Amino acid sequence: MIYMYINFFIAMVFPLAIILATFFLNKKMKSNYEKATPFECGFDPFNSARIPFSLRFFILAVLFLVFDIEIAILMPIPSVEYLSLMIKLILTIFCFILIMGLFHEWNEGSLEWK
Repeated sequence: MIYMYINFFIAMVFPLAIILATFFLNKKMKSNYEKATPFECGFDPFNSARIPFSLRFFILAVLFLVFDIEIAILMPIPSVEYLSLMIKLILTIFCFILIMGLFHEWNEGSLEWK
């Protein structure tokens, strides 16, 4: 029973001592206006850093990443000499789904930059 009290004491006192030591030992820095501003080559920024970005650009970038990863998956396929019929069927279905997705994005207008 005494070991439980010792463990409880250690679990409560040591973290509390560490937290109190950080409060007393850390340097209190005065806030500096120059350090609080965003870094932009030493000049004051012309515009706010919190401006919204183009959602159309974000969607196009995500589409590019998706199709880029799919192409990276398909790249090593021609180097494999012997593929079973099942793997060829799966790759054909995968390519068909990719092409249908590309046509859907094209018809939707997501690939057009307006």
